[in-house]
Amino acid sequence: MPTKPARRPAKPKPPAALDPAADELADEAVYRRLGFVETDLSGRTAALAEFEQCRFRTANLSNTRLERASFTDCLLESSDLANLRTVKSSLHRVHLSADRMTGLHWVDGALREVAITDCRADLSSFRFTAFQNVLFEDCVLTRADFQNADLTGARFVNCDLTGAQFSHAKMTGTRLTGCVLAHLGGVSSLAGATVSGADLVALTYTLAGALGINIEDS
Repeated sequence: MPTKPARRPAKPKPPAALDPAADELADEAVYRRLGFVETDLSGRTAALAEFEQCRFRTANLSNTRLERASFTDCLLESSDLANLRTVKSSLHRVHLSADRMTGLHWVDGALREVAITDCRADLSSFRFTAFQNVLFEDCVLTRADFQNADLTGARFVNCDLTGAQFSHAKMTGTRLTGCVLAHLGGVSSLAGATVSGADLVALTYTLAGALGINIEDS
């Protein structure tokens, strides 16, 4: 039976007209229908903040710490999320595009109906996070950490995953297409994942190394 084509994540639904957001971040605050354009929220700390139908464009959230935050129907475009650290936070119907996400920590969280495209997310960490219909496309994910994550609902398309760590991740149903898969950690966790044929050559060397097999060129 042919494999059913994967469905792209649902699109966020922010309104066309948004009120401008202030450069502030507070505990238990609800931010609804706001435009964070060139807004500087770097280095802030907040718990239980909620963002609904918001748009972040060239915003700065670098080195910010969020606990139990939620983003619903939001767009994050060309923004700086480097070293943003979150715990038990969620993304639902969110699209991140052309963002700088180096060193991002999204730990013990949940991503549902999320598209992450053209982003630099090297050295990022998604440990213990659950993915439900999540797409990584054209992203740099070198040395990203997916340990103990539930990736059964994740797809990676044209991503650089060199040195990424997948130890103890759940990957039955995960799809990887056109990706760089060199030097993966926890490669045995890929059991049950679907990998495109073009990616198998690099993955063969990674698997051989994990099993202690020496490959001789004839």
